[in-house]
Amino acid sequence: MTGGLTIQRQVHFRRGRGSQKVLAKGATPEPPAVEPGRVPRISRLMALAIRFDHLIKSGQITDQADLARLGHVTRARVTQIMNLLNLAPDIQEELLFLPRTLQGRDPIREHVLRPIAAVLDWRKQRGMWKAIGAPPAPSG
Repeated sequence: MTGGLTIQRQVHFRRGRGSQKVLAKGATPEPPAVEPGRVPRISRLMALAIRFDHLIKSGQITDQADLARLGHVTRARVTQIMNLLNLAPDIQEELLFLPRTLQGRDPIREHVLRPIAAVLDWRKQRGMWKAIGAPPAPSG
């Protein structure tokens, strides 16, 4: 019997542990669709402040000075980022869900928010927030 056996199957490579290539069954999956534009810097900083707060409260990091050392930034910069947590919760949410920036500068810059975060009264903060002409968060 000299005839061979031929098996045809679709396979693709994917990344495994430690960037090791792993053979997987089926066709190559479609990459997830990426929205155009970029996430505004202030949205990323707000998310970072929330993450920093979680790290400190959970005890994984001892304090803001420790964060500064690990991040290779000054303690003052960590304080500026953490001060975003002083904003009213609805403003924080709007910052997290700002529309993506398609071109040019971001609509809201961090230095504009610093005086707002310094005010402790959330009602006054909301008034200041509206006064800077903040874009509304997309619904849905």
